[in-house]
Amino acid sequence: QVQLVESGGGLVQAGGSLRLSCTASGRTFSRYSMGWFRQAPGKERDFVVGITWSDTSYADSVKGRFTISRDNAKNTVYLQMNSLKPEDTAVYYCAARSGGLVSSPVSSPALYDYWGQGTQVTVSS
Repeated sequence: QVQLVESGGGLVQAGGSLRLSCTASGRTFSRYSMGWFRQAPGKERDFVVGITWSDTSYADSVKGRFTISRDNAKNTVYLQMNSLKPEDTAVYYCAARSGGLVSSPVSSPALYDYWGQGTQVTVSS
């Protein structure tokens, strides 16, 4: 069992930056592929970015603006978000997936096993 806790959300003006963190419980964090998803009101939960041991994958809408990284010693995955736009406004969720560490990240929410509670990101115009 893995528990995920996100932090770092907030209100920021367009063009600004935020860094989200997701800290996992347990001692097997390095065995999980990690992903960030987001969900705006009335919309489906969308893949933002994922990371495995060997690869990262970004949604087209965030390429060049967002960067994912992980620190296995701290059981933490980060999402650095730069050049934020109002359309980035959503609840951001961290997710963990058992396995798939030597392949590319998967984008389907159904393939992730554990989820955090989410953190709100609001970008004002």
